[in-house]
Amino acid sequence: MKTDIHPQYYDDAKVTCACGNTWKTGSTLRDIKVNVCFKCHPFYTGQEKIIDTRGRVEKFQKRVAAARKPSVKKSRKK
Repeated sequence: MKTDIHPQYYDDAKVTCACGNTWKTGSTLRDIKVNVCFKCHPFYTGQEKIIDTRGRVEKFQKRVAAARKPSVKKSRKK
């Protein structure tokens, strides 16, 4: 078997969430940054929280609102 081909494993890797929560775990990376964790994810907290990236939520909500409006059909000209 080849020696020294595996990455360094850290037993005390620090994980930091965007909400500010931190915890330690084992990983090949020393510091890990995540956007959502078990303290702020809606599934675990039971609260709705929208994480918007570049206005995508508003764009989607505008499309849904436009789709709900009754459409006016134009008559075809012959």
